[in-house]
Amino acid sequence: MNIFRLAGDMTHLASVLVLLLKIHTIKSCAGISLKTQELYAIVFATRYLDIFTDYVSLYNTVMKLIFLGSSFTIVWYIRSHKIVRRSYDKDQDTFRHYFLVLPCLLLALLINEKFTFKEIMWAFSIYLEAVAILPQLVLLQRTRNIDNLTGQYVLLLGAYRALYILNWIYRYFTEKHFVHLITWIAGFIQTLLYADFFYYYFQSWKNNERLHLPA
Repeated sequence: MNIFRLAGDMTHLASVLVLLLKIHTIKSCAGISLKTQELYAIVFATRYLDIFTDYVSLYNTVMKLIFLGSSFTIVWYIRSHKIVRRSYDKDQDTFRHYFLVLPCLLLALLINEKFTFKEIMWAFSIYLEAVAILPQLVLLQRTRNIDNLTGQYVLLLGAYRALYILNWIYRYFTEKHFVHLITWIAGFIQTLLYADFFYYYFQSWKNNERLHLPA
């Protein structure tokens, strides 16, 4: 554990809390992509297959349970909550997210650290997480008018991955034989996907304007 890893974890946790706060308190999921949330649920379900077999630490187990539980809770809210589901913009959230799943699975079968079920699922979760934000970004471009909590949620998600890149750089120079090309490349691609959003977010913050993304 180092400061960058801890900051990344806390930023990731904050993004989930912001989204749950938005959904639970104001009973609205406006501007939130169900497709992205479903992809994240798949990411955590396939990545944390070892949660009850390989104990690392209490911190590690608790964080896994939080991300698993929160991801499925968010999907349930958007799909089934009698009030929240009314605010879901199904007509705008039309990204065909299942087209992302199969290529990521095929890539995991071809490029993995070890050809076992658990390792293939781990690689699949890494590849899928790299592109899971795409439906959300497309939805924000279509709706254009973005509320503060939704903007903060996406910002925190992007910041989490950026902090993890700093964590990898730190570990590369401080730990022997620390090389994880699959994670590094996927994480770098994931961070690049946020670059456009970061730019417009900070422009709106600097000019004290409501966040808008170009169509």
